[in-house]
Amino acid sequence: MPSRPTLIVSLVLLSGVAQAATDCPAFNNSVSGGDYTSSEDRPKLNVVEQFHFTPQVERLERGQSGYLADDIAYTLDHFANHHRALTSLARLALREKSPRPKGMKYTVDCYFDRAIRYRPSDSRVRAIFGGYLLVLGQEEAALVQLEEAARLEPGNATNQYNLGLLHVRRKNFDKAREAAKQAYALGMPLPGLKNKLVAAGQWKD
Repeated sequence: MPSRPTLIVSLVLLSGVAQAATDCPAFNNSVSGGDYTSSEDRPKLNVVEQFHFTPQVERLERGQSGYLADDIAYTLDHFANHHRALTSLARLALREKSPRPKGMKYTVDCYFDRAIRYRPSDSRVRAIFGGYLLVLGQEEAALVQLEEAARLEPGNATNQYNLGLLHVRRKNFDKAREAAKQAYALGMPLPGLKNKLVAAGQWKD
């Protein structure tokens, strides 16, 4: 039987989980939406992008049917793992310096959480989320997402490159070299990661 303090802590944690579930419900829209990466759902995606996620919305220039956030939210309500819409949402949140831009039903973290719960194997969602968290200075959380992106898609040079940059930033040079070797073996043309390792005296041919 747990001690009284442990029981109290457990109840508090369970309460927090319940609250989070209420504030951030799971994505469930297979009628007018679906999986951004699925060819079967592509016809429904075309409708969403024609009338809501237009080039102007993606570039954060103006909304198509109201606030920019309205169209981005509509898109993510139909395709939770819409990579480009998640990228635009992250950029909008950073521009407004708000975790919940005006017009959004949920926080940025919630939209990424919904996408991850819906398609846990979508490495691109993890990579975008990791980049967003890194800009916010949340290195630990960013590392979790970038490592998972690299694990899910080890053959993606960009995933390995970005993970290597974060490891350099955290002075985890062994892991940074490993990621760098993989990135360059996969054809990454950018020399920045290697240059940082060379400057730190940590590059080994």
